[in-house]
This record gives sequence, C-alpha cells and structure tokens, in this order.
Amino acid sequence: MSETAYAPVSQHLSDVEAAREEGRRKMDWALQHMPILNALREEFVDEQPLEGETIAMAMHVEAKTANLVELLAEGGAEVAITGCNPLSTHDDVSAALDAHESITSYAVRGVDDDAYYDAMHACIAHGPTITVDDGMDMVKLVHEEYPDLIDSIVGGAEETTTGVDRLRAMDADGELNYPVFAVNDTPMKQLFDNVHGTGESSLATIAMTTNLSWAGKNVVVGGYGQCGKGVAKKASGQNANVIVCEVDPRKALEAHMEGYEVLPMVEAAKKGDVFITTTGNRDVITREHFEEMGDGVLLANAGHFDVEVNLDHLDDLAVDRYEVREGVEGFEMPDGRVLNVIAEGRLVNLAAPIALGHPVEVMDQSFGVQAVVVRELADNGDAYEAGVHDVPDELDREVAEIKLAAEGVEHDHLTDEQREYMGSWEHGT
Repeated sequence: MSETAYAPVSQHLSDVEAAREEGRRKMDWALQHMPILNALREEFVDEQPLEGETIAMAMHVEAKTANLVELLAEGGAEVAITGCNPLSTHDDVSAALDAHESITSYAVRGVDDDAYYDAMHACIAHGPTITVDDGMDMVKLVHEEYPDLIDSIVGGAEETTTGVDRLRAMDADGELNYPVFAVNDTPMKQLFDNVHGTGESSLATIAMTTNLSWAGKNVVVGGYGQCGKGVAKKASGQNANVIVCEVDPRKALEAHMEGYEVLPMVEAAKKGDVFITTTGNRDVITREHFEEMGDGVLLANAGHFDVEVNLDHLDDLAVDRYEVREGVEGFEMPDGRVLNVIAEGRLVNLAAPIALGHPVEVMDQSFGVQAVVVRELADNGDAYEAGVHDVPDELDREVAEIKLAAEGVEHDHLTDEQREYMGSWEHGT
C-alpha cells in the first residue's frame, strides 16, 4: 500500500494493541447478528470477486461498517478507509481494521477539518479503482483534485440520502465523470435503514444522552421523507406528541393523514420540547425559530451534515454557552432561556458520546447491498456510463432473499402464468 503524509490510525493511539482487541470484540459481536454479510463473506472468500481492486472508502467507522470493510478485503480488495464525520469514528474499531494486511484505516475520532481532509487525501493516494462514500465527500475530492484518477476508477457506491442528492446535482451539471450506484435509493435501504434505523437509533441516542423520557413530549420532526417518517413513527410509539414540518405539500398531506400535527417551523417552535431535523438541507432551524422556543428544549440533527440547525445564529443570540452534560451544550439566551444542542448539531445517532448508530440488523441489510454493488462494479463496471445509477433490482432482491433465508422465512413466488400476465398488455377484462 502507498505511503502518505497522513499516518494511519495506529500511529495516533497510545495503546494500539488494547484498542485493536476492543475493536475486534465490537466487530465480532456485530457480526454475530449480520447474517447477510456472513453469507456474502463465504462467497467472497471462495470466489475472490474483488481481486485486483483498490477501494477508497469514506464511511462512519464503527463496528458494523468495519465488517463490510473486512468483507471487501477478504474478497480480494486492497482497502483504504477514513471517516465521513469527525465524531462518528470509533478509534478502537479503526485500529482493528488497520491491523488487517489488506486494510489501511486513517479514521481518527475528533479530528479538525484539516485532518479530516488529510485522511481523505491519504485514502485517495492509494489509487482507487472503486470508491464507497457516505455523503459524497470522496467523490467530490477525486473530481476536484485528482481528475487523473477518474479513467482508472470503474465506479462508486453512495450510502446516504444527502450524498445521493449531491451526486444527482453533480450529474445534472454534467460534472460526474464515473458511474456511482445510489445505494440509498434501493428498497432494502429506504424501507428499513432510513425508517427503522434512523427512527430507532436517533431516539435511543437522544434518550441515553439526556436521560429524559419521550412520553408526553412535543417532538417536532423537520422533514417527512423516509428518515422523518421513521423518527415520527418511533416517537409516536413512545407516547410523544408529534409535530411535522415539511416543505413538500404532498409529504405534508401524508403526515397530516397519518395523524400528525403539521405546522410551519415558526409555529412548531412555540410548542416543541424536542426538535429533530431529518431533511439533508441547511437552515431548517434558524434565528427566528430559536427566538420562539421555550426554556430547556432539545435540538438534535439526524441529517448527514451539521447545517440543519444553524448554530451560528444560535451562538449570535446566546449570552453564554456551556456543557450541560456530556454531549449536550446549553446556549443561554438574554432572557435566561437555555436551548440545548446535542452532539454539536452533527448526526446525532453517530456523533453523540454514547452513539452506536443504526441497529446491527438494519445495517446488515444496507451493507449487504453495498457489498453486492461493489461486486457488480468489479464484474461489470464497463457496462455503466458515467452518472448516477439505480442499483439493479436483482441485486437488491438477492440481499432480501439472503436475509429471509437466515430468518427462516418462506414466501410466495410468481407462477409462469402470473409473470406472463403481469408482463403483457394484451389481456382484457
């Protein structure tokens, strides 16, 4: 592997062996509950579908992700990985990955912006043939600063909503110069990871960080996409009163017909006890909203980047700011109100001090899709033009079949006659 100016994680830690042991313990626990990755691991080890590939990854480096990384390495790839969020890396897991002979991990928790990008440059210095992203930072950096690599990159995969949105904008501008699969947009990701994963992990992390109950609270959900639906559903299930704020009239109507109160954020600000943003957009909560909020509110972001809750506006309004408890910062307003921000406004289910991200079983499904997509790029990358591509439906179904088999669940199949009927326009009434 390449020598780079930024050192791998093992050179950043004081007790590397202890960190590796603890990281491996976390990975092994997660892998017990990841039947899809276990099944694919057997296939990848036997068939070596990624032999000769070099994969550069920017992901949340924790135990579940680590099992995907190791799967790709066991399938024959050389892998270089770094974090996609400065606060979501688990150093012990990163160190365990770095011990693998085919993996170099540059992910270190709590780095500043310069070190964050230095680590990404270090990954790209390995000369990737495939990129795997969570947020699109890796693809953006390749295009902006390493255009000479593009001809040797067969393609990429993008994990999250925000990243896919950015990629589609890049594609629309004619600036995306290699194929990237929108893993986020598959049914196996949308139906489970975005709904159940985001809903469960965000609420669990907020509850553990604050030691507060959901029952009876007014929970304001910013955005009613798949992630917002999950947060609203899970909060309602824990006896909270849910208010949805949405800019799309159809999604607002959907939330209304699901029984939630729908309000503009400026009105919801007057009623909310907890605010959770899930839009992927900036300035969802700003100065005009902070001015309306009550004393003691909680502000959390479940979107990828820390731009949804405008902390510059909040800091401008505050006369003091201080740590209320670990992972919670209080902003004191001139009238004495304190507005509490969790995890610095970053992705709460991964950036809070005790955050563990989505449940293991949910990420097994999403990372199963990532793995088969990387296999598809290695096998058939030349068949895809530059741009954003949907994941082939047969790959998404393959992952679902593996999961059902592992759970011992049987399901029906179309007969030949039914398949012919569904595929024909000639059948009348």
